Amino acid sequence: MARYTGAKDKISRRFGVPLFGTTKVLEQKNYPPGQHGPKGGRRKASEYSIALAEKQKLRFQYGLMERQFRRYFSIAQKKRGVTGELLLQALETRLDNVVFKLGFANSRAAARQFVGHGHVTVNGRKVNISSVNVKPGDVISVREGARSRSLSARSLELMQITPVPDWLTLDRDNVKGTVNRVPSREDINPIVN
Repeated sequence: MARYTGAKDKISRRFGVPLFGTTKVLEQKNYPPGQHGPKGGRRKASEYSIALAEKQKLRFQYGLMERQFRRYFSIAQKKRGVTGELLLQALETRLDNVVFKLGFANSRAAARQFVGHGHVTVNGRKVNISSVNVKPGDVISVREGARSRSLSARSLELMQITPVPDWLTLDRDNVKGTVNRVPSREDINPIVN
């Protein structure tokens, strides 16, 4: 699958929030990118443009392309319940996001690469597809290889400050995590409206 490889700080400045992790650019330049950015003479946004911006924020935050995002939306729409909450739950339970939340990688893009290179197992089976949705009771662990363990150990040290969400359980000694339940809206706390 494809992924966005363009300018990340520019996208974060457009929306005014750090979509790809913490960045100093928003502190230095807290206005939109481009020639007319600092002047701030933009027109009032329509309802459609606000909704589109929120959708794009969610897409960029989870590192999805349009077709993948539409597929997740159609799956959430077919299920019974609040579509927006079901969409957020489907995005949050992707394997690359769970690896990031557990602290095995320090960003979602790094987690996607970590999974894609075959460093992760789900319930004892090697998985290299980052879009796999995990279910409650699944055990996500780092493979036994020295390279896999050293990469995850480095990221666990960096991410030690960040707490693991309540819907996940992390075992630092064995480098494995367990999905306790499906996250609720309060657990996800998205940066979109």
